[in-house]
This record gives sequence, structure tokens and C-alpha cells, in this order.
Amino acid sequence: MPTYMKFPTRVVSATRARQGRMGRHILWVLLVSTALAALALFGAWTLHAPQWAGTRGTERASAAEARSFDTGAPVAKQKSPDGR
Repeated sequence: MPTYMKFPTRVVSATRARQGRMGRHILWVLLVSTALAALALFGAWTLHAPQWAGTRGTERASAAEARSFDTGAPVAKQKSPDGR
């Protein structure tokens, strides 16, 4: 007797066979994986936060650079004697 006659199977369409199972377990997989990705992102940000905070490379040059932009007080615009 052939094998296919011993184990009767249900005929399923090709579209149905390509579909994933629907249910709550898929939702839990998505929620847990999203939470783990968020934790990994937060952990990486926390680990590297001291490197990204501030401008340590320009502390010494900032005072000298600030003096080079000092132009003094602005000069008041003078009117000509004829009022123009």
C-alpha cells in the first residue's frame, strides 16, 4: 500500500499555505522583540553618553576665539544737517 494512502491529508490552497499563523503568540513575539530593541538602544546610548556630552575639544580655544569676534560698541547713525 502506498504511503500517501495511509496518511490522509487535508488539501490547502497555495495562498493559505504561504500565510503565517495568526494568534496571540505572534503579538508577543513582536512586543518582546520591540522591547529588547528599545533596551539595546537605550543601553548603547547610556554607555556612550559621556563621549557625546559637551565640547571637550574646544574649551581652551573658546576664549581666544571670542575675543576675535569683539567689534566694540556700535556707532550711532548720524543725520545730515539737511535731514536726510
